[in-house]
Parts: sequence; structure tokens; C-alpha cells
Amino acid sequence: MPDIIHLLPDSIANQIAAGEVIQRPASVVKELVENSLDAGATHIRICIKDAGRTLIQVIDDGLGMSGTDVRMAFERHATSKIRQVDDLFSLTTMGFRGEALPSIAAISQIEVKSRREEDELGTLIVINGSRLERQEFISCATGTSVSVKNIFFNVPARRKFLKSNETERRNIFSEIERIVLVNPHIEFTLIENDIETLHLPVTSLKQRIVQLEGKSATQQLIEIDEETTLGKIHGYVARPEFAKKGRVNQFFFVNNRFIRHPYFHRAVMTAFEPLIAANEKPAYYIYLRVDPDTIDVNIHPTKTEVKFENEQALWQILMVTVKESLGKFNAIPSIDFDREDAPEIPIYDPSRNAPMPRVNINSGYNPFHNTRPERQASSLPAHGWEQLYQGFENEKELSSEADTDRQGSLFTTGVNQDHPDTEFYPEHYQYKQKYILTSVKSGLMIIDQHKAHIRILFDKYLEQIKQRKGVVQRVLFPEILELSAAETATLPSLMNDLEALGFELSPLGNYTFAIQGVPSEIENVDASLLIRTIIGKGMEAGNDVKTDMQEAMALSFAGMTAIPYGRILTSEEMLLTVSQLFATRTPTYTPDGQKIVSLISDEDLEKKMH
Repeated sequence: MPDIIHLLPDSIANQIAAGEVIQRPASVVKELVENSLDAGATHIRICIKDAGRTLIQVIDDGLGMSGTDVRMAFERHATSKIRQVDDLFSLTTMGFRGEALPSIAAISQIEVKSRREEDELGTLIVINGSRLERQEFISCATGTSVSVKNIFFNVPARRKFLKSNETERRNIFSEIERIVLVNPHIEFTLIENDIETLHLPVTSLKQRIVQLEGKSATQQLIEIDEETTLGKIHGYVARPEFAKKGRVNQFFFVNNRFIRHPYFHRAVMTAFEPLIAANEKPAYYIYLRVDPDTIDVNIHPTKTEVKFENEQALWQILMVTVKESLGKFNAIPSIDFDREDAPEIPIYDPSRNAPMPRVNINSGYNPFHNTRPERQASSLPAHGWEQLYQGFENEKELSSEADTDRQGSLFTTGVNQDHPDTEFYPEHYQYKQKYILTSVKSGLMIIDQHKAHIRILFDKYLEQIKQRKGVVQRVLFPEILELSAAETATLPSLMNDLEALGFELSPLGNYTFAIQGVPSEIENVDASLLIRTIIGKGMEAGNDVKTDMQEAMALSFAGMTAIPYGRILTSEEMLLTVSQLFATRTPTYTPDGQKIVSLISDEDLEKKMH
């Protein structure tokens, strides 16, 4: 009987490794940019086409490679980071396994140009699906340029399951965002389909955050800084009043490496608990610097999960550090001198005479002497106050009769045709400006007024989006909308639906837009906040199904414009709300599954009264 166990060919082994390391175009961007960082680059240029499907190119001005190193870089487990086993536990660089480049080459067509500063000529190497096609000397700039074309061209099953271009584009941007936030001393440029969409010059850490999140972030950030024997914690957290219910940026970095750590996230949330609502989330950018010997990053192919030796102690330090910074901010508001547009403080000049401020005072004014004759004439006499109440009873009787007539005309419908077992009676009442109490055939119905209006508006707005029937109300003075880089990257996929709702936006450049028109239905609503909320919902959804995206947008719009708690409703408004609610397809729950209606039966009421 022949032997049945054999070694896999390198091409197949590399494709298996690619399944772990290279999941989508964003994975390629991450690995290539990390290689450029390890090479000491000061300017990294990222070019993508068709969200990375057609081309991903990363160009840097780093150390470059010799001809031998370029060829060796595509061998499995070839690395410059590890010489012995102990090196695995003292890593300070990014890539170290030696799987990235061979994995990328296994599922794409790759071209590399590289030259060291001391070499006269560089090296060109072309690999097609792990097969070396060409290697030669060429003239090129110092550094390395890696072009990855037609990702997954030889694995059609993997290529078929890539998401839409917008989704893959957002994933690429997320990876870039995590990298640039720990490298403010490096210049980054992103070019998409031959158009420069992001340029981040060298700056400070705080200004790098502002570059990504917009100028509004300048006033939102609170600095945290603490150094102990276990390590150093620094970074920024957002002020509690800027916490959001939707998507927010929450980043942990350890030794300049992005990680996910639910345990440390809980420490930050514990510090914020007394200051924000239970369903709100604060933004934070927290950087930990610890001894490399005390962590293990080699537990996951993407290296985003890390084990800490002193996890519990770091949890306590992190929680106390964030809480202390929040306390200092609340006690002593600080002036931000790091802003690029900070006002210039004039230098004191003793030779200049500063005049004392003058205040105009009317020395003849007497607050107890009334000089307004019309007010004296309207003053009430000391006696005869009874005249104020003359006719009061008659007015009250007339008002009661009018209300009775009006209610009788409004409640003549009685039975809802769509729900024949639901019969409404004239009795209705608003309880604590939050609930509508309505008498029905089987008992007492309690309706949440805000959630009921969300249910009504959701169907209306969703229909507007699908039918493109939103009415635009042009504004006299356009409002300026400043978005973050991530929000700007998401906006194109939502623009058509925003226009269908009635928004009209004009790009002004540098992630800024002018709101030229708003939906005619909205009143007293912050249009900028509403658009940012809708974009946030779109970023959270991350779906390729257009219907899901439209529903998320309609739900967000309905939630922002629905009747708020605390608003007093008239009898007509309550009746209209109840009638429209039960004309919807699912009147008992909101689109996101929250309960709207509760019914207390006559039997339950009788039991409570005995």
C-alpha cells in the first residue's frame, strides 16, 4: 500500500496562509504599510483602484532592499525580525511572521521595485500567483514600491465573496486610520482612482486626531497621561457631553500596535459611567507603552489580540487615570494652546497707556419712581378686585361646551378598519408628557408617544427614499457641515438617499460641505447633527444590501424628528397619532424592535381595584 501523507506544494501552502492573513483588500494595505513603517519611511503613499480589487500600491522612502532581500522576502517564514525563540516575546516592530508577502503573492499579481541608498540600481521582481516571472535591475528611487494587482484572481470563490466597493473602501480606510493614529511623525497620502482623497502631513498626536475627525474634535479631547512601573498610559478621551449613542471612535494601542481589548474597554466605561447615559459611548484614543517582555502578540494571525502579564493591575491604573483626567477637566477648564487656529496673545507693553474702561451711569435714575403714565393708568385699584373674575364662570361653561362638540366630531370613527377588534372611545389622556392612554374595547391601552411617532415616520421616510419623493426646502443661509475623514469616505454611498429625503449638500473641500437644502418636514432640528447621525448609522450598518442601508437611514431620520418626550399634545394630535399608528403594518413595535403599545385588560383593572 503506497504512503498517503505528503508535503503540500508551496503555492497551496501559501494560499492556505493567505486565508488567515489576507481576508480582503484592507488586509493587503495593512501588511504593506506596516512593512514600510518597519523600513523607516517618512512618507508613505497609498494608491488604490476599485477599492483594491484592481490595484493596491504602497510607495515609501524607507531603507529599500537588495536584490537578494527582495527575492527572499517572498519565501515562507522569511523575516528580518526573529533570530531565536526569545525574540517572539520582545517584539517592537510590526510584521514579524514572514507570512504576509508570500501570502499576498499567492493570490495576486505582484510587482516590487526597491533600491537602497548605497546602490546605484534597484531591483524589479514580478510574481504571478507565487510563480516568479521576472527579476532584473532597474533605475528607481530610494525606497520600495509594491503593486498588488487583481487580488484573488486565482481564487474566484474568495473574490466572489468580497463586499461592495463602498464596504471594502471603508475597511481600507479603517486600517489606514489605525496606522496613522500611531504615526503622526510620518506623512501619509491616499489616492483613490487617481484622485487624492487624504493627505496627512507630519504633526502632533492631537492634531493628527483632528486631521481625521475634523476641527470640532479640538474642543472635545481631554488629555490623559500617567506613568507607573508597569508602563505608561497617554492619549485622549472625549468630553462626556460628546458621548454618542451610535458609532464612535474607540482605539487602544499597545507599543504603537492597534489592539482590541474588551477588558480594558470596560475600564474606560467604568470611569465614564457616572457622567454619561447607559446607552451612550465615549470616544477615546488610548496609548499604552509596556515592556515587550510582558505581552504576547503572537496569538492571532492579524495580531490585534494581545495577552498582558499584568492585566488586572493595568485595568485599575487605566480606570483611575481616565477618571482623574475627567475630574480635572470638570474642575479646571483648560485653554488649548495647541490649536492651529489659536488666537495670538499680545505681549505686554509697559510704554503703552491702557485707559480705564468707562461706564455710562444715569445719576438721576430712581427705580422707585415710575415715570410711565401708561403703566399707572393700567394699575389695578386697591379695591374692586372682584371685577377680575367677572364672566369667568360663563367662559368656563362655553369652553367646556366647545370641547365637547369638538371631541364628538373627532371621535365619530370609533372602530379602526384595519384592526376591527380595536375600538377607540373618546377617553384619552397624556400621562407625564410621555404616554398616551386610550380606552379600547378590551381595556386600557398605553402608547409611547415618541416610539409611536418613530413607527409612523419610518414608513413615511422609507417610502420617500424608495420613490425619490422627498421635498427640498432651500435655506437662505447655508450651514457648514464639517465631517471626519471616515465620514467623508462613507458619504458617497449615502448621497442619493440623503437627496431622496430632501437634503442638498455641496462639497467645499477638506471634508467640508454646505447644506443648501433640508427636508421640508423638519423643524427646530440641527441639520448637521442629523446628517452626521445618519452617516454614523450607515457606517455601523456596513451592509451591502441597499434595503438595509435605506432602512437604517429612515430609522435614524425618524428617531431625530419624532415627537420628543416632554411635549404636550392636544386632543387632535393624540387622536391623529393613534390613528396613524394603527394604519401601519406593525403598530406594536418600532423598526428596531422596541415595544410601543401595552394593554391592560378590564379584568386586570378590576383585580387591582379589589
